[in-house]
Amino acid sequence: QLQLVESGGGLVQPGGSLRLSCEASGFTLDYYIIAWFRQAPGKEREGISYISSNEGLKCSANAVKGRFAVSRDNARNTVYLQMNSLKPEDTGVYYCAVAAAVTHCPPQSHEFEHWGQGTQVTVSS
Repeated sequence: QLQLVESGGGLVQPGGSLRLSCEASGFTLDYYIIAWFRQAPGKEREGISYISSNEGLKCSANAVKGRFAVSRDNARNTVYLQMNSLKPEDTGVYYCAVAAAVTHCPPQSHEFEHWGQGTQVTVSS
């Protein structure tokens, strides 16, 4: 069964860091573009970053540029989102998703299939 599982979320103080993981099972991530999205309470889901299969193509939304970095380890079938200098406005549920191809940066939900269940990130003092 094809599955994506996010982990690594939690409560962190402003200025702190977290690393999220997205592990795939039932299929290999090697040939897919992997994106991270987030959804804050009362807001629409927004795309924040993606990485191509060979890491040759990366994308980050303006809101996270210079603070978040996406990477992947195909041997572990896992994609990571390193989040630094976290702000309260980064609070939300973070999801990973896969696509065979994308045409937008930041990523758009409608281009992605096979979503994970999400992991909660809360930035608060």
